[in-house]
Amino acid sequence: MEKNYPDICKGISANLRKLRGDIADTMQGFSALARAASGDGALNQKTKELIALALGVAAHCDGCIGFHAEALVKLGATRQEVEEALGMAVYMGGGPSLMYAADAIDAYEQFEEQHRAQA
Repeated sequence: MEKNYPDICKGISANLRKLRGDIADTMQGFSALARAASGDGALNQKTKELIALALGVAAHCDGCIGFHAEALVKLGATRQEVEEALGMAVYMGGGPSLMYAADAIDAYEQFEEQHRAQA
């Protein structure tokens, strides 16, 4: 069964909109944390997104894989950069991370195809 990561992200985004209305303070705090953590600093945004994708793989989080794969496509990450980050996730997480790394490269490809179609 192939996962459709653009659809996964759309569904999660719809549910996050509900939470933004219902628990606004919590969601604003999380958004502030995300902005602070992901901005350019000693590490650039692309490097941080590669780390986030690897952590999403290690945590077996489909939504994390989808959102960070999409961000990496938008940031111009190469397939090789993504695959090297996935290699580190597999190294640190073993077999279960390998299964999610396979999903993550599929997510990257889906968003890359979507990005090309929109260009």
